[in-house]
Amino acid sequence: MSVVLGVESSCDETGFGIVADGVLLGQGLASSAAQHAEFGGVVPEIAARAHLEAAVPTLQLALQDAGVELGDITHVAATSGPGLATAVHVGLAAAKSIAWSLDLPLYGVHHLAGHAAADTLEHGPLPERSIVLIVSGGHSSILHVGDLVRDPIEHLGDTLDDAAGEAFDKVSRLLGLGYPGGPAISRAAQGGDPTAFAFPQALMRADDPRYTFSFSGLKTSVARTVETLERRGEPVPVADVAASFEAAVVDALVTKALRAVQDRGLDTLVIVGGVAANARLRAVAQERCDALGVQLRVPPPSLCTDNGAMIAAVGDLLVRAGAEPSGLGIGADPSAVLHGAQLPLP
Repeated sequence: MSVVLGVESSCDETGFGIVADGVLLGQGLASSAAQHAEFGGVVPEIAARAHLEAAVPTLQLALQDAGVELGDITHVAATSGPGLATAVHVGLAAAKSIAWSLDLPLYGVHHLAGHAAADTLEHGPLPERSIVLIVSGGHSSILHVGDLVRDPIEHLGDTLDDAAGEAFDKVSRLLGLGYPGGPAISRAAQGGDPTAFAFPQALMRADDPRYTFSFSGLKTSVARTVETLERRGEPVPVADVAASFEAAVVDALVTKALRAVQDRGLDTLVIVGGVAANARLRAVAQERCDALGVQLRVPPPSLCTDNGAMIAAVGDLLVRAGAEPSGLGIGADPSAVLHGAQLPLP
């Protein structure tokens, strides 16, 4: 039986996960989010240093959680892109060190494929074909996915500007709610009225690109609303602004993802990534999927944020598919384009 160690370090989470035959055995996760909070966003140099400091303790946590020894690992997989250059290099170097010292095969994995694979740890293999919506701090993408590691991944659409998670961060900072913005906005929105403000949604007309997002204008509209209220000397209803902003983001995400499901004649929507932990997104997606007879798959919140388990899941799928290892020559590709789960050698 193969026992795959996955390593993730593309942003501000240091993750190690261990998967065997599609089953998550254990994982360790460390976050440097608190160190970035005063800057309102991730600082690459701080993230890289935090990865370096957390690598060994987090690996040990994963091994303890899985109840295995390092010598039990048979394969290693690591995020080799996309992500912050300095951050990706740290995790990939750690993975190479482990693979080299134990003479193990190494696979370079695309970070977004990892998010898609995270759902398989909760719900089993993906269907023959599905639409995957990835929503995180750095990505808002709609993918047409067949066999995750054997078939090419079709990129249907992305955001033209801010990713959904990035928009959450910026609006949260604007409202004085702190970083990271996703959980902060979600908490504030619980006591707010999502219909209080009619914030605009870009690219939602019938003649607009069908699977392309844009959140920059929405963010600007929120900023102008807050500025107008403050200029008039009126209090800013933070909960209502947060709820209305969250509703606008969620509506755009779900509408376009389900549009792709229907256009392709499919019956499954998978939502993954850090923003997939958002309660409103999960609830609205479930309601609309139920109305259309579409199966919705969303992993638990613990598997939505960046983590090593999702990378191990891809590695496990690659091993079982008989894919050739990438080898120690694989390099970091911070701007890697998504064509498949495994990144090619340079």
